[in-house]
Amino acid sequence: MSEQVSFGYEEVSPEEKTTRVGEVFSSVAKKYDVMNDAMSGGMHRLWKDQFVRRVKPQPGEQILDMAGGTGDIAFRLAARGATVTVSDINQDMLDVGIERAMDRGLDGLVWSRQNAEELSFPDRFFDAYTIAFGIRNVTHIDKALAEAHRVLKHGGRFFCLEFSTTEWPGFREVYDLYSHKLVPWIGEKIAGDADSYRYLIESIRRFPPMREFEAMIRQAGFARTRVEPILGGLVAIHSGWKI
Repeated sequence: MSEQVSFGYEEVSPEEKTTRVGEVFSSVAKKYDVMNDAMSGGMHRLWKDQFVRRVKPQPGEQILDMAGGTGDIAFRLAARGATVTVSDINQDMLDVGIERAMDRGLDGLVWSRQNAEELSFPDRFFDAYTIAFGIRNVTHIDKALAEAHRVLKHGGRFFCLEFSTTEWPGFREVYDLYSHKLVPWIGEKIAGDADSYRYLIESIRRFPPMREFEAMIRQAGFARTRVEPILGGLVAIHSGWKI
């Protein structure tokens, strides 16, 4: 039997997942940040601020922000003096980020279309690797983690911000109802695309629990791994070091 991977609640071939995820993000690119505000009540901005504080970017550091198309994380990293390469597999997302950077007068970012599973960068090139709300959409997460480890310098750090499953009693049930019922409706009203947001919610449900994902990060070769839950694990900051 050929390999099957999850696309939301469906099981599809790896090739079909890659294609369909690309279609999702091409569809939502123009409204992606507006939808983030609508779905999270603006809290995604606070999560990203907290995430970048944990990364602690330094002036002159080389940082790869993977799946960072619209630039939200990259702008924050660059504001602290880091040299940031923004990579995404989806050109439509990158185009939105480039346009936003131009509007802000930011011309020091490097924009590079990349597949997280097969990066074109040399070994031991970056001081830090960041990925926010993107790794759950990668077809082979283990390959993406291995590539993150490869392109980091010794002493480099890996940081991932991703949705997980909240462990707060009561809140989990409320969030499940909200995400499955209201998020696709909001997606239809704001972005004209309920199906893409239905997939994005389903992809959260299929993503490994916090401790299981932490184990995957360790298996990729990272040491001193850590998980920092936010809102009981609704969102989590994962980190590890290449030593």
